[in-house]
Amino acid sequence: MGLEAFHHSEPLTLGVELELQLVNTHDYDLAPYAEDMLRLMKKIPLPGSVVPEMTNSMIEISTGVCHSSSEVLGQLIPIRDALVKSADKLNIAVAGGGTHPFQQWHERRIYDKPRFQELSQLYGYLSKQFTIFGQHVHIGCPDADAALLMLHRMSRYIPHFIALSASSPYVQGQDTQFDSARLNSVFAFPLSGRAPFVLTWEAFGQFFDKMTRTGVVKSMKDFYWDIRPKPEYGTIEIRVFDTPLTIERAAALAGFVQSLGAWFLADQPFMPEEDDYLVYTYNRFQACRFGLDAVYVDPSTGEHMPLREHILQTMDRIAGHAATQGATGALHLLRGEASAGQNDARWLRECQREEQLLAEVSRQAALRFRGVN
Repeated sequence: MGLEAFHHSEPLTLGVELELQLVNTHDYDLAPYAEDMLRLMKKIPLPGSVVPEMTNSMIEISTGVCHSSSEVLGQLIPIRDALVKSADKLNIAVAGGGTHPFQQWHERRIYDKPRFQELSQLYGYLSKQFTIFGQHVHIGCPDADAALLMLHRMSRYIPHFIALSASSPYVQGQDTQFDSARLNSVFAFPLSGRAPFVLTWEAFGQFFDKMTRTGVVKSMKDFYWDIRPKPEYGTIEIRVFDTPLTIERAAALAGFVQSLGAWFLADQPFMPEEDDYLVYTYNRFQACRFGLDAVYVDPSTGEHMPLREHILQTMDRIAGHAATQGATGALHLLRGEASAGQNDARWLRECQREEQLLAEVSRQAALRFRGVN
């Protein structure tokens, strides 16, 4: 079976998926309530969808096709409110964050769905360690070749996405010293990393055929790349974001992606090159480890600068496109927090410094998701 044809989508449309934590309300550890939640959520007419994820203490929500970040937020609000209501009925809570601060991965149970069971058999303990929570942003592309060009242009901004969304400093009760420890679990998978540097759908098809011939992959789903094409939607899907603690931040990150995409399409500001990837892994590591305090190496000039500075410069450059897309407010929210060095990882650490109890941090994160604090 060859590569699927790239379907038509409206350029710059957005779709957002969020993987969320289900926690009990006595010690705020993860709770295996996915099935009960799905049963309750089925009864409520909502935009988008709610589906199970790899283990039964997580759930994934997604929007339908949106034209702006405010539309993304407009869809996430009723889904969030319905989730909170359903969780209250079950006496559990829902929280964002890229990792649960103190859950023990070996206690997790794989959700009973053939694909998840298959992955569990293949990846062993890695599949339980995959109890991590990400935000995926889809952006519509004019055609298949344009999608690959968009993918490789976006790759320069992977560190920006990581630092702005980082919300996973704690793993199994320990401060990892990383702002985004979640991505360390993703990098353990053999087909993670980046897409091959090809700029035509034909060349991508040849790569895909070679990979399927080896028997290592069966479909695009088997690639855990940072950004991957989604031919069935006519989009590229950016997968490096930690799930933020609030839906407002999730929508703002989608607005940032859309503004970058609009800039790429309108101005064609640079041509990506294979050499961009010489600094890719270093930049990505810096952003995971240090968040907004990371160093960014510019792929085209080799210049080293604070990532935070590059984020603010980028936002200045794309401000006009953001305005056209209705994303000025989204960029304003992210810009304010970037200048202050304030991402969700820092919020979680400050909360722990004050409370000295990770269960309380989880409780407050769940309140934050509800929009209470």
